[in-house]
Order: sequence, then structure tokens, then C-alpha cells
Amino acid sequence: MRLIGLAVVLILGLILVPPTLEAQQAVRTYRIAVLVAGPAAGFPPINAVFKQGLSEHGYVEGKNLVLEVRFATTPEQLAQDAEALVRLNPDVIVASVTPAAQAAKNATKTIPIIFSASSDPVAFGLVASLARPGGNVTGLSNAGPDASGKRLELLKEVLPRVSRVAVLWNSANAVIAQQVKETEAAAKKLGVQVHVVSARGPDDLEGALAASAGEHVGALIVLSDFLTFAHRGRIVDLSLKNRWPLISEPKEFAVAGGLMTYGPNFSDLYRRTAYYVDKILKGAKPADLPVEQPTKFELVINMKTAKALGITIPQTLLLRADHVIE
Repeated sequence: MRLIGLAVVLILGLILVPPTLEAQQAVRTYRIAVLVAGPAAGFPPINAVFKQGLSEHGYVEGKNLVLEVRFATTPEQLAQDAEALVRLNPDVIVASVTPAAQAAKNATKTIPIIFSASSDPVAFGLVASLARPGGNVTGLSNAGPDASGKRLELLKEVLPRVSRVAVLWNSANAVIAQQVKETEAAAKKLGVQVHVVSARGPDDLEGALAASAGEHVGALIVLSDFLTFAHRGRIVDLSLKNRWPLISEPKEFAVAGGLMTYGPNFSDLYRRTAYYVDKILKGAKPADLPVEQPTKFELVINMKTAKALGITIPQTLLLRADHVIE
């Protein structure tokens, strides 16, 4: 009887233990590579939102997730970092914007790539079409068809007499050139002259805006990319020093003291990127996931700045604003 009892215990042990071991072994750790076109200084808010989105889908660092993040501010560095990330053989590569996605695509044709905010993924060769991306790349677009023109229209609504506007952009970023053209086209329709100035690095910002001051402009449009976004506080300070109402795309410019912003909610884009990551990790193919376009653009108005500049914001515009900073 004692032998029978021992046998029963052993059998029960064999029955009960393997499922526990199997459950432990079933916890897989995913490796996600993140390639950011820009300095690390501008990444923390985006990183926090992206991680939050991942956690909502059950992916947590230190538990079942490893994040490999690289920052690059030149095309050469982007290419090198993309190749380094590919050598790590991640499950997915997340690319912040178009230049990062281009570098990742040049580095691999097999690892899935998700871009978080591309202005025109078709024109820049990332996907075959928005509905059918094809290949190993898909993601989210941050552009509407006339967003650049709309920002100039908003300026005219606030400043109906403005006749000359400065446009600041990073000429080292070819992706932004399309926005320059769109702004110039809208300016012709609105009877506004634009003074386009470029900065290829942070040391160029003061000189570029000083050149605008010499052209007697009445307002400033900032075309946002990793350079201008990272130095938004400095740009806003210079615009206020010259008493220029400033409008840009990300709401962070208005939070920093710019007059207005109009564009998609970038926090939502990076949170939504986690949805694409989850789809890929569960077996979906990038070729079958359509590129998602923003359905809503936010208007943010900084009333404190408006008062400091002596500007009266039309009530009709205030009613349309999504956020008003007092």
C-alpha cells in the first residue's frame, strides 16, 4: 500500500508540475527597436506615451519587452543606427518620422517597420499606397492635404492686415520641403508674401530669425521637425522678442509660449503606434495593414501670449479651439 501511495504522489507530481513549467516557459520576451530622428532631449514625452500604449496591450519592459532605442540627427547617423538595430534582429522596428523610416527600410526588407508620423509615406517611397502598403513597412501619417495652408489661414484670421510672414524650416530635412511649397502656394492665394529662412542646425536659428527681422515680417510660421521641435523654447523666445505671433504644428509650441498650433495630436499618434506593434507581434503583416491618417486636427491657442502681444483673438476662433491656454 505504501508503494502504491508513493506511486500516486509521483504521478500527481508529474501531472501538476509540467503545466507550471510550461506556463513559465510560454512567457516570451519581445524585442522592439526604436529609431528616432532627433536628439534624445526631445524624446521623453514621446517615449512615455509609447510605453503607455504598449502597456495597454500587455507589453511591459522588464517583464516581456526589451526596447532598443537609438537617436540620430544626421542621415549618416540614421543609416548607421538602422543597420545596428537590424543586427539585433528585433521583432519590430518603430521609426519616429519619415527619415528614420527611410533609413530602416534601406537596412532591412524583412523585419516589420512601423512609422509613427510620416508626412507623405507614398511620395517618399515608404509604401506603395495608403490602403495597400506592400512590403515590410506601414504606420501612421501625420499630414492632412492642406494643413500647411490652413495654418496660414488661421494667422490671417487673427491678423487680417498681415502682409508678410516668415517661414522657418530645417533645410537639411528634405521631407519638409513639400510643406514649404504648400505654404508658398497658400500665401499666393491669400495675398501674403512669405520670407523663407532655413536653419540646418541649432547654431543657425538666431541668424535665420535675425534675417527675418530685417524683412519686416509680421508673424512667424515654424515648420516642425526634430530640429525646430527640440529647440522650440528658444524659437518661441526669439519670436516673442521680435513680437511675432507664432504658429506651428505640435501643441508643444503653444505650451512653450507660441500663439497658436494646428495639427494632429502627436501623443495620440505615438500611442496608436503601439496598436500597430501589437498587431504585428500577433502575426499581422505590414503589407496588409493600411496606413492610418489623422481624422482630427487640434487648434491650440495661447491666450497669455495673445495678451502679451496685444492681439485680440476672434471669438469665432476661440469657440473652434480644442485647447485654450490661459
